[in-house]
Amino acid sequence: MGVAVSNWRLARAVSSRGQLGVVSATGIDNVFVRRLQDGDPGHHMRDALKHFPVPEIAEKILNKYFREGGRAEGQSYKIPPMASIDANEEWEDLLIVANFAEVFLAKAGHAREVGINFLEKIQLPTLPSLYGAILGGVDYVLMGAGIPRAIPGVLDKLSANDETRLKLDVKGAKAEESFFSTFRPTRLFPSHLPTLRRPKFLGIITSHVLAQNLATKADGHVDGFVVEGPLAGGHNAPPRGPLTLDANGEPVYSARDVPDLAKIREIGRPFWLAGNYGTPEGLQKAQEQGAVGIQVGTAFAFCEESGMRSDLKRSVLAQCRRGMAKVFTDARASPTGFPFKVFGMKDTMSEKETYEERRRVCDLGYLRQLFRKDDGTVGYRCAAEPVENFVRKGGDAEETVGRKCLCNGLLGTIGLGQKRGDSVEKPILTVGDAVGTTLCEIAEGRESYSAGDVLDYLLAPKAAAAAGAC
Repeated sequence: MGVAVSNWRLARAVSSRGQLGVVSATGIDNVFVRRLQDGDPGHHMRDALKHFPVPEIAEKILNKYFREGGRAEGQSYKIPPMASIDANEEWEDLLIVANFAEVFLAKAGHAREVGINFLEKIQLPTLPSLYGAILGGVDYVLMGAGIPRAIPGVLDKLSANDETRLKLDVKGAKAEESFFSTFRPTRLFPSHLPTLRRPKFLGIITSHVLAQNLATKADGHVDGFVVEGPLAGGHNAPPRGPLTLDANGEPVYSARDVPDLAKIREIGRPFWLAGNYGTPEGLQKAQEQGAVGIQVGTAFAFCEESGMRSDLKRSVLAQCRRGMAKVFTDARASPTGFPFKVFGMKDTMSEKETYEERRRVCDLGYLRQLFRKDDGTVGYRCAAEPVENFVRKGGDAEETVGRKCLCNGLLGTIGLGQKRGDSVEKPILTVGDAVGTTLCEIAEGRESYSAGDVLDYLLAPKAAAAAGAC
């Protein structure tokens, strides 16, 4: 669900009902400091900071970013350091604290389990982010958008407070070269290391081949899988084989892209299904196919507890009621090269005119590609950055066509868009294909609905035996 749409409020609401609420870790450092700069309504970020086990780090972050009463009118957000292979302590500390806080708040007030979601392609923040989530007591780690073979072993090491390395994907690296990020828990706790519990790991996969790969070749134990099809929102896996577009310009998926659930069942690990399963019938169908339950995104994205701007929720619901919900699987939008589902709405980045009016800026850098420079060091480039910059760094100008800054756009979706002169970054909405029918069934003519309403809908009497939605 992008950046902080599945936030601590939503995860808490879902988990407190006995299901698995999952928070998004993507961009959480900027989310955290922007909440502080907006005055931290409700005192929630500051409450979490009071519980962080290294008070001096919490105090330093609070002093730098918190603004009593929020930003002045027209004031831009202060941006923390961008990710780098040569990580500095300020950046690491902020990632640890932000992930700790999101998990801590999601778990507050109940004794149920909470998960956190990561993208494998965003590698540089992974180690400190995971450590922060573990400090917060996270119960499950979910990761997709790549093949996260190293992560189960990383969780083993971080939970034991061991120094941990993660191999980085660097384009153009020579066969004999390896690049790593490194994290040392002893930097935070030089004298007394905390006792930590390893969270379970669920790999988000699209085929039985990937499931078998993770089950047999991962560095550590994989506890289960989320099997995600191309109808799910957000990033979709590219179709297998050469990319073919239909008459509308969307990727064409075939029978080759349908996961073989029989072979996944043979692996013997629990799995959940995602992508157009977010209905009572979908839950029942998933369980009949051997799944523990389903992963639900779109239905929760528009509930009252989600982080999405309230006006956007209302507008999407109104479009759905009028039968005007339009979802486009854009093969060009994401700088990663993965197809990305975009909801069509006026004054958002789904519009060609809005996209073309935006001046290209890359000041967050989560989706940057690491590449080897001629001198053997690592450089960073993004297909959504200014074209001349991308080309100067060795990129192909053709790769920049149609690329959207998802980092800034998704922050705009949750009301934390950067102020630039007289304008604010426009949002971009991502949803699953079934948004139109699903939202109408849940809302039933109302202008809003709660996370509890979603669960009541999913766990209706005909699916009451389920209790496996997550």
